[in-house]
Amino acid sequence: MARESSQAKTARVREIITGLKTAYPNAHCELNYSNPLELLIATILSAQCTDKQVNIVTRELFQKYRTAADYANSDLAQLERDIQRLGFFRNKAKNIKACCQKLVDRHGGEVPRTMEQLTELNGVGRKTANVVLGNAFDIQEGVVVDTHVSRLSQRLGLTNQSAPERIEEELMKLAPREQWALFSHWLIWHGRRRCFARKPDCPSCEIRALCPSRDQFGTVAPKPK
Repeated sequence: MARESSQAKTARVREIITGLKTAYPNAHCELNYSNPLELLIATILSAQCTDKQVNIVTRELFQKYRTAADYANSDLAQLERDIQRLGFFRNKAKNIKACCQKLVDRHGGEVPRTMEQLTELNGVGRKTANVVLGNAFDIQEGVVVDTHVSRLSQRLGLTNQSAPERIEEELMKLAPREQWALFSHWLIWHGRRRCFARKPDCPSCEIRALCPSRDQFGTVAPKPK
C-alpha cells in the first residue's frame, strides 16, 4: 500500500467515524456508574479485567461505599475481599484507598476535572483520567487507548506505534477533538463486536472498504460465543 498522506488519512478517519457512528449509534462507556467517583473507581478496577466482571463487583461495592471518605476510611483487608474476584485485587484495593484519601485531603472528596490533578491520584494514569474526563465531565482531553483501540488503530493503518501514549498522540491529530471520547467508544465497540483479536469478522465489517488490513484475514466469520 502506497504511503498515505496525513491529509488523506485524516479524510479516511472521518469516513471511518461516519461508518462506526452508523453501526454503533448508542456507543458508550460499558462500565456501570452513576457519578464521577463511581466511574473513577470502576476504571481503576477495570485494569486487566473485563467491564462485565467489573460491573458484577461494583453492583454491591457502590452500595457499600458511597463517598470517597468511605473508601479512605475502609479496612484494607475488607476492601480487598470486596473486590477479590478481580485480578490484582490487592494492589487495586491499596490504590483505591490511597486515591480516595487524596480526594478527601486535596479535593474535598470530589473527583477533580483536570488531567494533572487526576494523574496525581494513586492508580490513575492518563488512560483512566481520559475515561473519567471524557465520560463523567464531557471534557475532551485525549483519546482512551485500550487494547481494542490499539489493535484497531494499527489494523486500520492509523498508526504504526505500539506504545499507548504514542498511539494517542497520532489519533488526536486525526480525529476531531469534540469526538475524542466517542471515537474511543466506537473503536472499542467495533473491537468487541466485529474486529476480534484472533478472527476478525471482515466479511461483515461495516468499514471494510476503509481498512488496509481487510485481506490479511480469512473470509469465514467466527462463530458466536
